[in-house]
Amino acid sequence: MHALRKRAKYTVLAASVSMMVSGCMVGPDFHSPAPPRVSRYTETPLPAKTVQTRSAGEAGKAQTFVSVNNLPTEWWYLFHSRELNRLITTGLANSPNLAASYAALRVAQETLNAQIGNSLFPAFDAGLSGQRQRFTGATLGSSSSGNIFNVFNASVKVGYTLDVFGGARRQIESLRAQVDYQQFQLIAAYLTLTANIVTTAVSAASYQAQIQATHELIRAQEGQLHILEQQLKLGGVSRETVLTQQTLVDQTRATLPPLQKSYSQTRHALSVLIGAFPDGPLPDIRLDALVLPDKLPVTLPSNLVRQRPDVRASEALLHAASANIGVATANLFPQFTITGSYGWESPVPSQLFGSSSKVWSLTGGITQPLFHGGALFAQRREAIAAYDQAAAQYRQTVLQAFQNVADTLRALETDARTLRAIKQAENSARENLYLTERQYRLGGTNYLSLLNAQQQYQTVRISVIQAKAARYNDTAALFQALGGGWWNKPWCVQECLNAT
Repeated sequence: MHALRKRAKYTVLAASVSMMVSGCMVGPDFHSPAPPRVSRYTETPLPAKTVQTRSAGEAGKAQTFVSVNNLPTEWWYLFHSRELNRLITTGLANSPNLAASYAALRVAQETLNAQIGNSLFPAFDAGLSGQRQRFTGATLGSSSSGNIFNVFNASVKVGYTLDVFGGARRQIESLRAQVDYQQFQLIAAYLTLTANIVTTAVSAASYQAQIQATHELIRAQEGQLHILEQQLKLGGVSRETVLTQQTLVDQTRATLPPLQKSYSQTRHALSVLIGAFPDGPLPDIRLDALVLPDKLPVTLPSNLVRQRPDVRASEALLHAASANIGVATANLFPQFTITGSYGWESPVPSQLFGSSSKVWSLTGGITQPLFHGGALFAQRREAIAAYDQAAAQYRQTVLQAFQNVADTLRALETDARTLRAIKQAENSARENLYLTERQYRLGGTNYLSLLNAQQQYQTVRISVIQAKAARYNDTAALFQALGGGWWNKPWCVQECLNAT
């Protein structure tokens, strides 16, 4: 019975010490916001698939909207372009923005580690000192002559602040949320980089195709100009007709420099995206060589807030703001500290570690804030207001995420219809130009009709190329808007830290 009573006594003592050390945690406990109760992204349901334009080749095929629970991580492989894959691989390896995001994550992780070490563990310090001093009797109120003495000290000091009310643990919670924020910022940088490389490469391919089409139009118009010049010599047409055709050729030539400028600037931007200087070579990506993914994944709206890295980053900031309320609340309560030292002190180094030279001290302290001019309460109200601000910003980020997906889905559906309409216009313009040219040669129509047919065909042909590029770019934008499947890659903190 005595043994049981003694064991119970030690158990109660151990539990009391544990409660004093761990204590409670004041302030709110954070819970992830509930996903929005939204059943679809757009006001009206999307069609099962987009329209098809057979005459537009690969860019004209139908795309089916498929409800899925997952997305491919390396979604750009769906375009089946080795050159595009190589650009993205180079960009992931060399991008300064991605490297900066890695570094920011390491900073946040080490800041957290430092706070854990300073808050949850006692601080041990070892010291060794020697002192030689002369003093006179006046120091002790005596008229005796001066004396010289030596003091040597070796000690170990320990200090620990008991986290009774959880202020330190709330601070650690806040810093851990900052690590989560930087990790999702890294994922967002990864996703943005890959999507930008795809869309920039597609834009470069579009400009290249427009330049090629413009050169072909110039050659056709120059051929027509040559025919008119021959007819002028024979008296078949007027000088005005030749000058009008020359003007058309010059106008078409004038469209080349802006296209070439845009093409060069786009390639320069692509070089920077992959971490290279603009003077280096880049692989050429032809627009017609790209494969348009025929299945467009659409995840459930309720899953979007867990998939979008920007939403998750905003949630991490909300978590940090919640923890900071606990930090400010804990500052209102008493602070408990324990300090101690153990060592040796002697006037002679040879006797420093003798049994008679031992010295030690143990001190416990409690500090209760009494009056700080209302600063501590103001800091707590500030933390609550910061949480309200973070909550509003989180809601705004969620709304923008849903808008981004809705805009992209509608763009994909209208892109297909736009391409069909423009392709039909191109076919009609080509047929009209062919018939008008025949009629003009046979004298069945005037030159103005031929001129109008040429201008219509030139305009619509460039529009077809732009419409094709829009389908590829908006397809890439959809994968980005839905989160890009990053959760299939082990984006753990340790991997990110080891990556550089």
